[in-house]
Amino acid sequence: MIFGYTEEQIAHFFLTWGVGAFILFMVFIILQLARQSKAGKFGTFVIFLGLGVGFVGYVAKIVIQWWMEK
Repeated sequence: MIFGYTEEQIAHFFLTWGVGAFILFMVFIILQLARQSKAGKFGTFVIFLGLGVGFVGYVAKIVIQWWMEK
């Protein structure tokens, strides 16, 4: 027990909210990268497409888990 929480509770919290916060931070970094490189609309789309595919997979995993447990 750490601060009154079990290891399972801590892992569940960080695998949902922690990774979600990390994804939002990475979106911010990708957006800054697109702005600094003056990529334009299409270039920004390509950057998000290339670097954001992992985010879509993670969100799909959460949705599929929720749907299967329902």
